[in-house]
Amino acid sequence: MRVHVMDVKPGDYLGTDTFNARGLHVLSKGTQLRMDEISKLLQHGIDYIDIETLEGTLSPPHKPSVIQTVTASFDTMIDGFETLYLEALTKGSFNPSVVDDVLQPTLQSLDKHKDVVTLLLLLDREDEYTYNHSLQVGMLSYYIATWLGYSKQECYEISRAGYLIDIGKCRISPDLLNKPGKLTVEEFEEVKRHTTYGYEIIRNSMDNPTAAMVALQHHEREDGSGYPANLTKSEIHPYAQIAAVADVYSAMTSPRVYQSKQELISVLHELHNLSFGKLNGKTVHAFIQHLMPNFIGKRVLLDTGDMGVIVMNNPIDVFRPLVQVDHKFLDLSRERSVSIVEIYT
Repeated sequence: MRVHVMDVKPGDYLGTDTFNARGLHVLSKGTQLRMDEISKLLQHGIDYIDIETLEGTLSPPHKPSVIQTVTASFDTMIDGFETLYLEALTKGSFNPSVVDDVLQPTLQSLDKHKDVVTLLLLLDREDEYTYNHSLQVGMLSYYIATWLGYSKQECYEISRAGYLIDIGKCRISPDLLNKPGKLTVEEFEEVKRHTTYGYEIIRNSMDNPTAAMVALQHHEREDGSGYPANLTKSEIHPYAQIAAVADVYSAMTSPRVYQSKQELISVLHELHNLSFGKLNGKTVHAFIQHLMPNFIGKRVLLDTGDMGVIVMNNPIDVFRPLVQVDHKFLDLSRERSVSIVEIYT
């Protein structure tokens, strides 16, 4: 019985050897399908497979897959942030239990999904920017904290702080936040106040001074060029340093009224450059080190118009991988005139 990959349940077993459209063997018959295997099938553009349970009976395809569960959790988090945002706008505070109610189930599902790039691509949609951005920052802050070796509880605290960093934007005029042109000096000064507003709202809402501090400091930079207090490296809270990296990456890879989204790997390159004086180097390098392997197997559109697949990260230049286009291979570290325009699952 053939089922759609999105209907596969973790724990199902593959009924036949599976190949992609190019004839490349992807998974063998009898492979137990977990999140990583399901992601691999999606990465290779495989839509339908044969599955069977351990006992040899066909699995019912109606139960949601892990990807569907994660996507549903994303929707819940976005809706939850909208609730917090509107409540903070009208009351100057929010119900902190809502944060835990939407965040805890999502983080539990993230523990089962190690392919962060696929999650980011799933979040590439037309939701209201501030809400989607808050979700991405919370999610990425969680992963970064995990990669840096923080405890489970600390990872949760860091993720929650990241999820809330932009709550202060509720006090900024939507016309100003969505202005397509360049802001005046006065307008930019008002937008920068979202950090202070966020600090105040969180302090009014929950007994968590650290989360409030992260909202206040997530635009500070190690060389003192950030805001609102021009803090330097030793003065910025470590949680805020993590949230800052997640914030910059999410902002640069998201479409906004005044900028087009940038390609994911090129943004990692820019983050690497920012790690020398702007963003915390240890945090940025952990982010890059753990994210880059997730790009292997992803489909890409090149600026030549060709579609290809990333097959290997390049040790010479990690930001310009080896790409297979039909039956030939392009080493982008050598083919400097060719660039990746878009990445797909």
